[in-house]
Amino acid sequence: MSRWITLLGFATASITVLTLVHYYLWRRLVHDTRIPHPWRRLLTRALIALAVSIPVAMWSSRLIDVRIGYTIGWPAFVWMGVSILLFIGLVLTDWVRLLRWGARRGLVMSRGLEDSAPDPNRRQFMARTVGGAVVTAAAGTAAWGVREAIVDIEVNEVPVALPKLPRELDGFVIAQLSDVHVGYTISRSFIEDLVARTNRIEPDLIAITGDLVDGDVPALADAVAPLAELRARHGVYFVTGNHEYYSGADAWIDKLRSMGIQVLRNEHVRIDDGAHGFDLAGIDDYGAARYGGDHGPDIERAVAGRDASRALVLLAHQPRQVYQVADHGVDLVLSGHTHGGQIWPWHYLVKAQQGFLQGLERYRDTQIFINRGAGYWGPPVRVAAAPEIAKVVLRSELA
Repeated sequence: MSRWITLLGFATASITVLTLVHYYLWRRLVHDTRIPHPWRRLLTRALIALAVSIPVAMWSSRLIDVRIGYTIGWPAFVWMGVSILLFIGLVLTDWVRLLRWGARRGLVMSRGLEDSAPDPNRRQFMARTVGGAVVTAAAGTAAWGVREAIVDIEVNEVPVALPKLPRELDGFVIAQLSDVHVGYTISRSFIEDLVARTNRIEPDLIAITGDLVDGDVPALADAVAPLAELRARHGVYFVTGNHEYYSGADAWIDKLRSMGIQVLRNEHVRIDDGAHGFDLAGIDDYGAARYGGDHGPDIERAVAGRDASRALVLLAHQPRQVYQVADHGVDLVLSGHTHGGQIWPWHYLVKAQQGFLQGLERYRDTQIFINRGAGYWGPPVRVAAAPEIAKVVLRSELA
């Protein structure tokens, strides 16, 4: 029940924001530019249709058939990316206009002059010029961002020194995948390519740090099936992200386990190579407790009974979970969730909410690596936040 309440709340908030954003776009690009009929009517209807296509694509994928979602999803979600960039561009130009107006008003008042009435022809010319420039820039940026999101996923090598890691394990490779978001516009072919790229790394261990799916098991079972072909000497491990809880976490946990992927639910395992090893732990997503049952992060349970002299690597979906675990002997946290901001300038909002954005950071005695994610959520667009597969290379300080 809590899953559907969450989805309903998300849908209500999303539709409200979607309506306001598209009204603003209409106001600035159609109304203010005084486009003549019949173009005014056509553009108005086009904006309404594009706005409606986004929730239709989301819900048809979840409630009807994922293939319908794929068909509608590409134009709908590409438009979603374009509309975000249009909104950002127009808001920035409005700020510039406001600052110019304020400076002009201050100058007029300081000199005791009369303020002249605005010229409607000049206002129309400026609205069309600025609108045209923003539309061109947004379309070009979106086209570049689509290519960035889907054409080439970077393998990012990240060396991490762990003081407790045995010298014999120096160079141990963890391939970390995060935030794939299968569903909407990410299908089986994307996963097949992702699996092939990951296996070419020849990792010792593979970690998937949540937000694997956007949809339930019956709809997406075929799309995720290639994940069973992931290969690593010490196995494949998974922890839940927030989107698993929107998609039926218990069913997905069972499904992944049936595919040979070990799901870590507030527990740890020993990763041993002969007489030498380290511990790998995983905790539930930050907000999992609201979904009831036995869900919710529990670091005490995850580390109970382990040998504190061994290095500890923890999988936790959201970077802010480092604040909960730093007092429990965790040497390295592998997380995701942020997408590196996905589309600038959301970078700043994400970092304000999570405390971290991307890359290797440190919180007190705990290192944390934040993966930008291999996929994307919503628009298949990434701007200044390229997708990645992380090749985390553990190093012993004694090596």
